[in-house]
Amino acid sequence: MSADGCYDLVVVGAGIVGLAVAREWRNRYPQDTVAVVEAEAGPAAHQSGHNSGVVHGGIYYQPGSLKSRLCVEGAHLMYAYCEHHRIAHQRCGKLIVALSAEELPRLADLEARGHANAVPGLRRVGPQEIREIEPNAVGLQALHAPNTGIVDYGAVARTLAEELAAQGVVMRFNTEVTAVAGGDTATVRTRDSTLRAGTVIVCAGLSADRLARRSGGPRDPQIVPFRGAYLGLKPTPRTRLNGLVYPVPDPDLPFLGVHLTKHIGGEVTLGPTAMMVGSRHAYRLGTVNVRDSWETLTWPGTWRVARRYWKVGIGEVRMAASRAAFVGAAARYLPGLTVADLDGNAHAGVRAQAVARDGSLVDDFVIGRDHRVVHVRNAPSPAATSAFALARELVDRSRSWN
Repeated sequence: MSADGCYDLVVVGAGIVGLAVAREWRNRYPQDTVAVVEAEAGPAAHQSGHNSGVVHGGIYYQPGSLKSRLCVEGAHLMYAYCEHHRIAHQRCGKLIVALSAEELPRLADLEARGHANAVPGLRRVGPQEIREIEPNAVGLQALHAPNTGIVDYGAVARTLAEELAAQGVVMRFNTEVTAVAGGDTATVRTRDSTLRAGTVIVCAGLSADRLARRSGGPRDPQIVPFRGAYLGLKPTPRTRLNGLVYPVPDPDLPFLGVHLTKHIGGEVTLGPTAMMVGSRHAYRLGTVNVRDSWETLTWPGTWRVARRYWKVGIGEVRMAASRAAFVGAAARYLPGLTVADLDGNAHAGVRAQAVARDGSLVDDFVIGRDHRVVHVRNAPSPAATSAFALARELVDRSRSWN
Protein backbone atom coordinates (compact mmCIF):
# COMPACT_ATOMS: atom_id res chain seq x y z
CA MET A 1 0.00 0.00 0.00
CA SER A 2 1.27 3.47 -0.83
CA ALA A 3 1.89 6.14 1.76
CA ASP A 4 -1.56 7.69 1.32
CA GLY A 5 -3.32 4.37 1.92
CA CYS A 6 -4.39 3.79 -1.67
CA TYR A 7 -3.80 0.62 -3.69
CA ASP A 8 -3.31 0.61 -7.42
CA LEU A 9 -5.69 -2.38 -7.64
CA VAL A 10 -8.12 -4.02 -5.26
CA VAL A 11 -9.68 -7.33 -6.31
CA VAL A 12 -12.87 -8.35 -4.49
CA GLY A 13 -13.10 -12.13 -4.29
CA ALA A 14 -10.45 -14.83 -3.91
CA GLY A 15 -12.03 -17.38 -6.20
CA ILE A 16 -9.94 -18.57 -9.09
CA VAL A 17 -10.98 -15.67 -11.35
CA GLY A 18 -10.18 -12.99 -8.77
CA LEU A 19 -6.81 -14.53 -8.02
CA ALA A 20 -6.01 -14.81 -11.73
CA VAL A 21 -6.87 -11.12 -12.13
CA ALA A 22 -4.45 -10.14 -9.35
CA ARG A 23 -1.74 -12.29 -10.96
CA GLU A 24 -2.34 -10.81 -14.42
CA TRP A 25 -2.11 -7.27 -13.05
CA ARG A 26 1.10 -7.97 -11.13
CA ASN A 27 2.66 -9.62 -14.17
CA ARG A 28 1.96 -6.51 -16.24
CA TYR A 29 2.61 -3.89 -13.57
CA PRO A 30 5.05 -5.38 -11.04
CA GLN A 31 5.56 -2.09 -9.23
CA ASP A 32 1.86 -1.59 -8.51
CA THR A 33 0.31 -2.24 -5.12
CA VAL A 34 -2.39 -4.91 -5.18
CA ALA A 35 -4.80 -6.28 -2.57
CA VAL A 36 -7.25 -9.18 -2.71
CA VAL A 37 -10.19 -8.97 -0.31
CA GLU A 38 -12.18 -12.11 0.52
CA ALA A 39 -15.04 -12.71 2.95
CA GLU A 40 -14.08 -16.33 3.66
CA ALA A 41 -11.09 -17.69 5.58
CA GLY A 42 -9.23 -18.85 2.46
CA PRO A 43 -9.33 -19.02 -1.33
CA ALA A 44 -11.81 -20.95 -3.50
CA ALA A 45 -14.42 -21.29 -0.75
CA HIS A 46 -17.41 -21.44 -3.08
CA GLN A 47 -17.75 -22.08 -6.84
CA SER A 48 -14.01 -22.49 -7.45
CA GLY A 49 -13.74 -25.19 -4.80
CA HIS A 50 -17.04 -26.99 -5.37
CA ASN A 51 -17.13 -27.69 -9.09
CA SER A 52 -16.54 -30.79 -11.22
CA GLY A 53 -12.85 -30.04 -11.81
CA VAL A 54 -13.23 -30.21 -15.60
CA VAL A 55 -10.98 -28.22 -17.93
CA HIS A 56 -13.59 -27.56 -20.60
CA GLY A 57 -12.81 -27.66 -24.30
CA GLY A 58 -15.03 -24.81 -25.54
CA ILE A 59 -17.61 -26.84 -27.46
CA TYR A 60 -20.90 -25.56 -26.09
CA TYR A 61 -20.64 -21.81 -26.44
CA GLN A 62 -22.14 -19.54 -29.06
CA PRO A 63 -19.41 -18.53 -31.55
CA GLY A 64 -18.42 -14.92 -30.98
CA SER A 65 -19.40 -14.97 -27.30
CA LEU A 66 -16.94 -14.24 -24.53
CA LYS A 67 -17.22 -17.86 -23.39
CA SER A 68 -16.32 -19.20 -26.83
CA ARG A 69 -13.34 -16.87 -27.14
CA LEU A 70 -11.98 -17.26 -23.64
CA CYS A 71 -12.56 -20.97 -22.94
CA VAL A 72 -10.18 -22.41 -25.54
CA GLU A 73 -7.51 -19.85 -24.70
CA GLY A 74 -8.15 -20.32 -21.00
CA ALA A 75 -7.74 -24.10 -21.20
CA HIS A 76 -4.36 -23.64 -22.89
CA LEU A 77 -3.26 -21.20 -20.18
CA MET A 78 -4.62 -23.43 -17.39
CA TYR A 79 -2.66 -26.45 -18.61
CA ALA A 80 0.48 -24.32 -18.93
CA TYR A 81 0.07 -22.99 -15.37
CA CYS A 82 -0.45 -26.48 -13.97
CA GLU A 83 2.58 -27.83 -15.81
CA HIS A 84 4.77 -24.96 -14.62
CA HIS A 85 3.68 -25.35 -10.98
CA ARG A 86 3.46 -29.16 -11.10
CA ILE A 87 -0.22 -29.22 -10.21
CA ALA A 88 -1.74 -32.61 -11.00
CA HIS A 89 -3.90 -32.53 -14.13
CA GLN A 90 -4.79 -34.80 -17.02
CA ARG A 91 -6.06 -34.40 -20.58
CA CYS A 92 -8.34 -37.40 -20.28
CA GLY A 93 -10.78 -36.43 -23.04
CA LYS A 94 -14.55 -36.24 -23.15
CA LEU A 95 -17.38 -37.90 -25.05
CA ILE A 96 -20.67 -36.07 -25.63
CA VAL A 97 -22.97 -38.97 -26.42
CA ALA A 98 -26.17 -39.09 -28.46
CA LEU A 99 -28.36 -42.06 -27.61
CA SER A 100 -31.06 -41.57 -30.21
CA ALA A 101 -31.58 -40.22 -33.72
CA GLU A 102 -33.56 -37.32 -32.24
CA GLU A 103 -30.38 -36.08 -30.54
CA LEU A 104 -28.23 -36.13 -33.67
CA PRO A 105 -29.22 -32.66 -34.96
CA ARG A 106 -28.22 -31.16 -31.61
CA LEU A 107 -24.96 -33.12 -31.70
CA ALA A 108 -24.30 -31.70 -35.18
CA ASP A 109 -24.97 -28.18 -33.88
CA LEU A 110 -22.46 -28.75 -31.08
CA GLU A 111 -19.93 -30.08 -33.55
CA ALA A 112 -20.33 -26.95 -35.69
CA ARG A 113 -19.92 -24.73 -32.65
CA GLY A 114 -16.85 -26.62 -31.53
CA HIS A 115 -15.17 -26.27 -34.93
CA ALA A 116 -16.13 -22.56 -35.09
CA ASN A 117 -14.53 -22.14 -31.66
CA ALA A 118 -11.34 -23.97 -32.78
CA VAL A 119 -11.67 -26.75 -30.18
CA PRO A 120 -8.51 -28.88 -30.59
CA GLY A 121 -8.99 -32.37 -32.01
CA LEU A 122 -12.79 -32.40 -31.94
CA ARG A 123 -14.30 -35.18 -34.09
CA ARG A 124 -17.43 -37.29 -34.52
CA VAL A 125 -17.22 -40.98 -33.58
CA GLY A 126 -19.59 -43.94 -33.95
CA PRO A 127 -20.55 -46.82 -31.63
CA GLN A 128 -17.35 -48.80 -32.15
CA GLU A 129 -15.06 -45.85 -31.40
CA ILE A 130 -17.19 -44.91 -28.40
CA ARG A 131 -16.44 -48.37 -27.02
CA GLU A 132 -12.74 -48.04 -27.86
CA ILE A 133 -12.54 -44.74 -25.97
CA GLU A 134 -14.86 -45.75 -23.11
CA PRO A 135 -15.32 -49.54 -23.02
CA ASN A 136 -18.28 -49.35 -20.62
CA ALA A 137 -20.19 -46.65 -22.51
CA VAL A 138 -22.83 -46.93 -25.22
CA GLY A 139 -24.17 -44.49 -27.76
CA LEU A 140 -25.36 -43.97 -31.31
CA GLN A 141 -22.80 -41.26 -32.06
CA ALA A 142 -20.61 -38.95 -30.00
CA LEU A 143 -18.28 -36.01 -30.16
CA HIS A 144 -14.81 -36.78 -28.84
CA ALA A 145 -12.88 -33.84 -27.38
CA PRO A 146 -9.41 -35.16 -26.49
CA ASN A 147 -8.16 -31.86 -25.06
CA THR A 148 -10.81 -31.73 -22.33
CA GLY A 149 -9.24 -32.57 -18.99
CA ILE A 150 -9.43 -32.62 -15.22
CA VAL A 151 -7.74 -30.71 -12.41
CA ASP A 152 -8.37 -29.71 -8.80
CA TYR A 153 -9.27 -26.02 -9.11
CA GLY A 154 -9.00 -25.62 -5.36
CA ALA A 155 -5.33 -26.63 -5.64
CA VAL A 156 -4.86 -24.13 -8.49
CA ALA A 157 -6.42 -21.37 -6.38
CA ARG A 158 -4.27 -22.18 -3.36
CA THR A 159 -1.14 -22.10 -5.52
CA LEU A 160 -2.20 -18.74 -6.94
CA ALA A 161 -2.79 -17.33 -3.46
CA GLU A 162 0.63 -18.50 -2.29
CA GLU A 163 2.27 -17.08 -5.42
CA LEU A 164 0.58 -13.70 -4.96
CA ALA A 165 1.45 -13.48 -1.27
CA ALA A 166 5.09 -14.22 -2.08
CA GLN A 167 5.03 -11.33 -4.58
CA GLY A 168 3.80 -8.91 -1.94
CA VAL A 169 0.12 -8.87 -2.84
CA VAL A 170 -1.92 -8.17 0.28
CA MET A 171 -4.32 -11.08 0.94
CA ARG A 172 -7.13 -9.97 3.25
CA PHE A 173 -9.22 -13.01 4.19
CA ASN A 174 -12.15 -12.94 6.63
CA THR A 175 -12.93 -9.47 5.29
CA GLU A 176 -16.43 -9.02 3.93
CA VAL A 177 -16.91 -6.21 1.43
CA THR A 178 -20.15 -4.30 2.06
CA ALA A 179 -20.00 -1.74 -0.76
CA VAL A 180 -17.87 -0.60 -3.67
CA ALA A 181 -18.04 2.89 -5.17
CA GLY A 182 -16.47 4.37 -8.28
CA GLY A 183 -15.18 7.88 -8.88
CA ASP A 184 -11.82 9.49 -9.49
CA THR A 185 -10.58 7.12 -6.79
CA ALA A 186 -12.61 3.99 -6.10
CA THR A 187 -13.47 2.91 -2.57
CA VAL A 188 -14.01 -0.55 -1.13
CA ARG A 189 -15.87 -0.59 2.17
CA THR A 190 -15.61 -3.53 4.51
CA ARG A 191 -17.20 -4.01 7.91
CA ASP A 192 -14.24 -2.42 9.67
CA SER A 193 -12.30 -0.35 7.13
CA THR A 194 -12.31 1.52 3.83
CA LEU A 195 -9.77 0.86 1.08
CA ARG A 196 -9.07 3.24 -1.78
CA ALA A 197 -7.83 2.15 -5.18
CA GLY A 198 -7.03 3.37 -8.64
CA THR A 199 -8.97 0.37 -9.98
CA VAL A 200 -11.31 -2.17 -8.39
CA ILE A 201 -12.26 -5.43 -10.12
CA VAL A 202 -15.13 -7.25 -8.43
CA CYS A 203 -15.15 -11.05 -8.90
CA ALA A 204 -17.66 -11.82 -6.16
CA GLY A 205 -19.47 -14.83 -7.64
CA LEU A 206 -22.54 -15.51 -5.53
CA SER A 207 -22.55 -11.90 -4.27
CA ALA A 208 -21.82 -10.26 -7.63
CA ASP A 209 -25.28 -8.77 -8.16
CA ARG A 210 -25.52 -7.35 -4.65
CA LEU A 211 -22.23 -5.50 -4.84
CA ALA A 212 -23.09 -4.22 -8.31
CA ARG A 213 -26.41 -2.84 -7.03
CA ARG A 214 -24.70 -1.16 -4.10
CA SER A 215 -22.45 0.56 -6.63
CA GLY A 216 -25.52 1.96 -8.37
CA GLY A 217 -25.87 -0.80 -10.96
CA PRO A 218 -29.20 -2.29 -12.04
CA ARG A 219 -30.77 -5.32 -10.41
CA ASP A 220 -30.94 -6.98 -13.82
CA PRO A 221 -29.48 -9.61 -14.06
CA GLN A 222 -30.03 -11.16 -10.64
CA ILE A 223 -28.10 -14.11 -9.23
CA VAL A 224 -30.36 -17.10 -8.61
CA PRO A 225 -28.65 -20.05 -6.89
CA PHE A 226 -28.79 -23.52 -8.42
CA ARG A 227 -27.51 -26.45 -6.39
CA GLY A 228 -25.47 -29.07 -8.20
CA ALA A 229 -25.21 -32.40 -6.37
CA TYR A 230 -22.67 -35.15 -7.06
CA LEU A 231 -22.67 -38.81 -6.00
CA GLY A 232 -19.53 -40.92 -5.76
CA LEU A 233 -19.04 -44.40 -7.24
CA LYS A 234 -17.20 -47.30 -5.64
CA PRO A 235 -13.79 -48.13 -7.10
CA THR A 236 -13.68 -51.22 -9.31
CA PRO A 237 -10.87 -53.68 -10.13
CA ARG A 238 -11.03 -52.59 -13.77
CA THR A 239 -11.17 -48.95 -14.74
CA ARG A 240 -14.79 -47.87 -14.91
CA LEU A 241 -14.15 -44.62 -16.76
CA ASN A 242 -11.15 -43.38 -18.74
CA GLY A 243 -12.32 -39.78 -18.98
CA LEU A 244 -15.65 -37.94 -19.10
CA VAL A 245 -19.01 -38.98 -20.53
CA TYR A 246 -21.65 -36.27 -21.08
CA PRO A 247 -25.17 -36.25 -22.52
CA VAL A 248 -26.20 -34.00 -25.39
CA PRO A 249 -27.45 -30.93 -23.45
CA ASP A 250 -30.70 -29.05 -23.81
CA PRO A 251 -29.75 -26.07 -26.02
CA ASP A 252 -32.12 -23.78 -24.07
CA LEU A 253 -30.35 -24.38 -20.75
CA PRO A 254 -26.83 -23.40 -19.62
CA PHE A 255 -26.56 -26.68 -17.68
CA LEU A 256 -24.93 -29.78 -19.16
CA GLY A 257 -27.00 -32.52 -17.56
CA VAL A 258 -25.98 -35.41 -15.31
CA HIS A 259 -22.69 -36.81 -16.54
CA LEU A 260 -19.89 -39.11 -15.41
CA THR A 261 -16.62 -37.53 -14.38
CA LYS A 262 -13.27 -38.99 -13.48
CA HIS A 263 -11.42 -36.78 -11.01
CA ILE A 264 -7.74 -36.13 -10.63
CA GLY A 265 -7.56 -38.41 -7.58
CA GLY A 266 -9.02 -41.30 -9.59
CA GLU A 267 -12.51 -41.25 -8.06
CA VAL A 268 -15.59 -41.15 -10.31
CA THR A 269 -18.73 -39.11 -9.67
CA LEU A 270 -22.18 -38.73 -11.19
CA GLY A 271 -23.69 -35.27 -11.53
CA PRO A 272 -24.31 -32.50 -11.17
CA THR A 273 -27.98 -31.88 -10.84
CA ALA A 274 -29.20 -28.29 -11.28
CA MET A 275 -31.97 -27.46 -8.82
CA MET A 276 -33.03 -23.94 -7.86
CA VAL A 277 -32.55 -23.58 -4.11
CA GLY A 278 -33.36 -21.19 -1.27
CA SER A 279 -29.82 -20.25 -0.28
CA ARG A 280 -26.68 -19.10 -2.02
CA HIS A 281 -24.79 -21.44 0.32
CA ALA A 282 -27.03 -24.50 -0.03
CA TYR A 283 -24.27 -27.07 0.13
CA ARG A 284 -26.63 -29.16 2.24
CA LEU A 285 -29.99 -30.02 0.70
CA GLY A 286 -32.78 -28.10 2.42
CA THR A 287 -30.64 -25.14 3.50
CA VAL A 288 -32.72 -21.97 3.33
CA ASN A 289 -31.67 -18.35 3.82
CA VAL A 290 -34.48 -15.82 4.26
CA ARG A 291 -32.73 -13.00 2.41
CA ASP A 292 -31.60 -15.22 -0.47
CA SER A 293 -35.06 -16.74 -0.81
CA TRP A 294 -36.76 -13.34 -0.70
CA GLU A 295 -34.53 -11.95 -3.44
CA THR A 296 -35.10 -15.01 -5.62
CA LEU A 297 -38.87 -15.09 -5.11
CA THR A 298 -39.35 -11.35 -5.69
CA TRP A 299 -37.39 -11.40 -8.94
CA PRO A 300 -39.77 -11.56 -11.94
CA GLY A 301 -37.26 -13.60 -13.92
CA THR A 302 -37.49 -16.44 -11.38
CA TRP A 303 -41.18 -17.02 -12.05
CA ARG A 304 -40.67 -16.84 -15.80
CA VAL A 305 -37.93 -19.47 -15.53
CA ALA A 306 -40.26 -21.64 -13.42
CA ARG A 307 -43.09 -21.37 -15.94
CA ARG A 308 -40.79 -22.11 -18.87
CA TYR A 309 -38.89 -25.04 -17.35
CA TRP A 310 -41.32 -26.58 -14.86
CA LYS A 311 -40.91 -30.06 -16.37
CA VAL A 312 -37.13 -29.80 -15.98
CA GLY A 313 -37.66 -28.64 -12.40
CA ILE A 314 -39.78 -31.69 -11.58
CA GLY A 315 -37.01 -33.92 -12.91
CA GLU A 316 -34.45 -32.16 -10.72
CA VAL A 317 -36.61 -32.57 -7.62
CA ARG A 318 -37.06 -36.24 -8.48
CA MET A 319 -33.30 -36.77 -8.67
CA ALA A 320 -32.81 -34.89 -5.39
CA ALA A 321 -35.36 -37.19 -3.73
CA SER A 322 -34.34 -40.48 -5.34
CA ARG A 323 -30.84 -41.85 -5.77
CA ALA A 324 -32.29 -44.47 -8.11
CA ALA A 325 -33.50 -41.69 -10.42
CA PHE A 326 -30.13 -39.94 -10.16
CA VAL A 327 -28.18 -43.11 -11.01
CA GLY A 328 -30.69 -43.97 -13.73
CA ALA A 329 -29.90 -40.74 -15.57
CA ALA A 330 -26.22 -41.76 -15.75
CA ALA A 331 -26.91 -45.45 -16.42
CA ARG A 332 -28.30 -44.57 -19.84
CA TYR A 333 -24.67 -44.00 -20.85
CA LEU A 334 -23.03 -46.70 -18.71
CA PRO A 335 -25.50 -49.61 -18.74
CA GLY A 336 -25.63 -51.76 -15.64
CA LEU A 337 -24.90 -48.90 -13.24
CA THR A 338 -27.08 -49.23 -10.13
CA VAL A 339 -27.54 -47.65 -6.71
CA ALA A 340 -25.38 -50.49 -5.33
CA ASP A 341 -22.42 -48.93 -7.16
CA LEU A 342 -22.59 -45.75 -5.06
CA ASP A 343 -19.89 -45.39 -2.42
CA GLY A 344 -21.99 -43.30 -0.03
CA ASN A 345 -20.07 -40.10 -0.67
CA ALA A 346 -21.87 -37.00 -1.87
CA HIS A 347 -21.02 -33.35 -2.25
CA ALA A 348 -22.53 -30.27 -3.82
CA GLY A 349 -21.75 -26.90 -5.26
CA VAL A 350 -23.90 -23.84 -5.82
CA ARG A 351 -23.88 -22.17 -9.23
CA ALA A 352 -24.26 -18.39 -9.29
CA GLN A 353 -26.56 -18.25 -12.30
CA ALA A 354 -27.58 -14.82 -13.56
CA VAL A 355 -31.25 -14.64 -14.51
CA ALA A 356 -32.55 -11.72 -16.54
CA ARG A 357 -35.84 -9.98 -15.79
CA ASP A 358 -37.42 -11.60 -18.86
CA GLY A 359 -36.65 -15.06 -17.45
CA SER A 360 -33.71 -15.88 -19.70
CA LEU A 361 -30.81 -17.74 -18.12
CA VAL A 362 -27.83 -15.55 -18.99
CA ASP A 363 -25.45 -17.80 -20.89
CA ASP A 364 -22.38 -15.60 -21.38
CA PHE A 365 -19.94 -13.88 -19.10
CA VAL A 366 -21.30 -10.43 -18.21
CA ILE A 367 -18.91 -7.58 -17.40
CA GLY A 368 -19.98 -4.09 -16.35
CA ARG A 369 -18.34 -0.96 -15.00
CA ASP A 370 -18.85 2.03 -12.77
CA HIS A 371 -16.07 4.55 -13.39
CA ARG A 372 -12.97 2.85 -11.97
CA VAL A 373 -14.84 -0.26 -10.83
CA VAL A 374 -15.26 -3.34 -13.04
CA HIS A 375 -17.99 -5.82 -12.08
CA VAL A 376 -18.13 -9.44 -13.20
CA ARG A 377 -21.92 -9.88 -13.14
CA ASN A 378 -22.05 -13.44 -14.47
CA ALA A 379 -19.21 -15.97 -14.54
CA PRO A 380 -20.44 -19.55 -14.14
CA SER A 381 -18.86 -22.50 -15.94
CA PRO A 382 -16.48 -22.39 -17.79
CA ALA A 383 -15.14 -19.51 -15.66
CA ALA A 384 -12.63 -21.74 -13.87
CA THR A 385 -11.29 -23.11 -17.16
CA SER A 386 -11.24 -19.58 -18.61
CA ALA A 387 -9.79 -17.90 -15.51
CA PHE A 388 -6.44 -16.77 -16.92
CA ALA A 389 -7.94 -15.64 -20.23
CA LEU A 390 -10.84 -13.93 -18.46
CA ALA A 391 -8.30 -12.17 -16.23
CA ARG A 392 -6.58 -10.77 -19.32
CA GLU A 393 -9.93 -9.55 -20.63
CA LEU A 394 -10.80 -7.86 -17.34
CA VAL A 395 -7.44 -6.13 -17.00
CA ASP A 396 -7.58 -5.03 -20.64
CA ARG A 397 -11.04 -3.55 -20.15
CA SER A 398 -10.17 -1.84 -16.89
CA ARG A 399 -7.19 -0.12 -18.49
CA SER A 400 -9.08 0.94 -21.60
CA TRP A 401 -11.96 2.35 -19.53
CA ASN A 402 -9.63 4.21 -17.20
